[in-house]
Amino acid sequence: MSPLNPRDVTVMGGFTLYVRDVLERPVFQRARLIAGAGGQGRRVEWVHILEIANVAPFVTKNDFILTTGLWLRHSEQQRLSYMQQLIHQEAAGLCVELGTSIENIPGEIIELADASDFPLIVFEQPVRFVEITQDIHGLLINQQHQLLKDLEAYSRRLQQITLQSTDVNAILHVLYEYTGQQVVYHSTVDTNKFVPRGIAAAAADEITALYRRRVEESETAQQEAGAYTLPQDRVLLTHPVICLGQTLAHVGLVLPSRQTQDRMTLLLDYTSKSLASLLLRMLFLEEKMLRDQNQLIQDILNHHIEEEEEARTRMAIRPSKQGDAWFAAGMIETEYTGDAEDEPDRDKAESAQQDLLVRLRALLKKHALHNLLMQKGRRIYLLCARDKTAKDDIPITLQQILRVIVERLQVPASGQPHVHLQAGFGLIRSRMTEMHKSFKEAEQVLEVSRSVAAVREALFYDRLGVYRLLKSIPADTLESFVHDQIGPLLAYDQEHHLHLLQTLDMYLKCMGSKNDTAKALFIHRQTLYNRLDKLTEILGEDYLEPDRRVCLEMALLARPLLS
Repeated sequence: MSPLNPRDVTVMGGFTLYVRDVLERPVFQRARLIAGAGGQGRRVEWVHILEIANVAPFVTKNDFILTTGLWLRHSEQQRLSYMQQLIHQEAAGLCVELGTSIENIPGEIIELADASDFPLIVFEQPVRFVEITQDIHGLLINQQHQLLKDLEAYSRRLQQITLQSTDVNAILHVLYEYTGQQVVYHSTVDTNKFVPRGIAAAAADEITALYRRRVEESETAQQEAGAYTLPQDRVLLTHPVICLGQTLAHVGLVLPSRQTQDRMTLLLDYTSKSLASLLLRMLFLEEKMLRDQNQLIQDILNHHIEEEEEARTRMAIRPSKQGDAWFAAGMIETEYTGDAEDEPDRDKAESAQQDLLVRLRALLKKHALHNLLMQKGRRIYLLCARDKTAKDDIPITLQQILRVIVERLQVPASGQPHVHLQAGFGLIRSRMTEMHKSFKEAEQVLEVSRSVAAVREALFYDRLGVYRLLKSIPADTLESFVHDQIGPLLAYDQEHHLHLLQTLDMYLKCMGSKNDTAKALFIHRQTLYNRLDKLTEILGEDYLEPDRRVCLEMALLARPLLS
C-alpha cells in the first residue's frame, strides 16, 4: 500500500480556521481590523449574530460574533460588559457593521480589545451578514466533511493492516504518514517504539521517563488520554491502548505546542483502537498456541520425553548444541481472598486468574523468555528458557528475572479483586528433558513455603536450605523421628499449656543465652528458669549436647512440614 503524498498529510493536519484566514475571505475585502491584532491566531469554529447585551449564555469558545452595534448605544459600563463577556467566553473575535446603528467605535472598547488581544473588525459600510455566515459556515462544514472522509479512509487503512498482519510498526508508520510528527509507542509488555526511528537517544529517554513518572504511576493517567508538556515548546499527546480492561500500551505524538490538537486526538483514538484489536488478536493466537502446548507440559511432568531434540522442537526452540540454554520450571498458585459464598465475586476471581495469565505472558515476552504455560484450577505451570551468552553463563540471571516477574504479578491490577499469590521454582538446568525434576522441586518449594513462615519468600529450591533434606525423607519416617525427639514435649504442652516447645526453639536459636531468650519470649527470667527445669526433666540432662541438640533442632524444623 503506497504512502500518502505530502499534500494529503497537510490536509489531515490543516483543518483549523483562524481569524487571519477569515480576514482574507472575499466577503471581508471591505473590512478593517482596528484592534486586537495580536489575536489573529484565534480559532474560528462558528459564526453568530448577536445584538442583545447579555451574550454570555449564547457564546461558546471560538465563536466569531457579528453585530450592527446596537449595544454600543448603551452606557459605557454596559458596553464594556458586552466586550468582557465575549473575552471571558473566549470568543474568536467581533465584527461590527458601522453606518446602520452606530457611526464609530468608542475608544474604551478599542483599548479593551487591544489589551486582551481580542480581534475587533469593522465594516465601514453596510454589509449582508447572511453572506458572511454562509461563506464561513460553508467553509467550516466542507472542511469538517473532508476531515470525516479522511478519517474514514484512515480507519479503513488501519483495518486492512490489522486484518493482514500483526505488525505494530505498520500501524505506527501509517500514523506518521498522516501526521508527519514523531510517533511514540510506550508499551508495558513489549519494547518501546519510535517512528521515525532516528529520534535522538536523549529525546527517547526523556519521553520514556515522562511515561514512567506521569502515566504509569497513576491509575487514572493509565486509562485516559492526556497531553504533557515537553521542553523546547513541545507537547506529548498520548492515548491508552486498552485490551481486556488492561492498559497494555500508549500511543502518542510529539507536537509543537502551538499546533491544534483536536484532529491529532481523533487520529490517536482511531490508532489506539486498531492497536488494541491487533494486540487482542495476538493474545488469542498465543492462547491457542499455548493450549496446544499443554500436552507438552503434561509429557514433561510425566517424564514421557527422553530426547532433548524432540523436547526443544516441540517448544519451538531451535535444536542446538547441548548446554546453550538455561531452563526453569515452576508453579504459581493463586488464592482469592474474597467471600467464597459471593457468586459475583467468584466470577471476578476467575476473571482475575485469566488476567493474571495475560500479564504473565506479557512479562515473559518483555524479558525475552521462551515459555510454556498451563493452567489447572488455581495453579499455573510455567516452563521457560533463556539463551546463554558469552557474558552470562550462570543461572542466577534467570532467577533474578523470574523474581522480578513474580514481584510484578503480586501487584494487583486496577479494578481486580485481591489475589494472594505463591510461587516456587525448581533448580535451573541446562537440559529440557530434566524439567520433570524441577517441577517436583517447585512443588516442594510451595509446600515448604505454605508451612514454614521463615522460608515463605524463598522462591527457588536452592534457597530452601535444610528443608531440601527434610522434604526428601518419607513422611512416616520423618513423623517417627519428630515424635521420638519432641513427642513428650508436645504431649506436655497440650495438657499443661506451658509453651515448652516454643521455649526450647527460642533457647536453641539464642545459643543457650537465658537473657536473650527471656527477652525474645517477653517473659520474666524466673519464668524461663522454671521452664528450662521442666525441659531438663522431660528431655534429660544432655539435651544441649551437640548430637542431641542437632536432633532436636531438626525435629523442630520438620514439625511444620508434618502439619
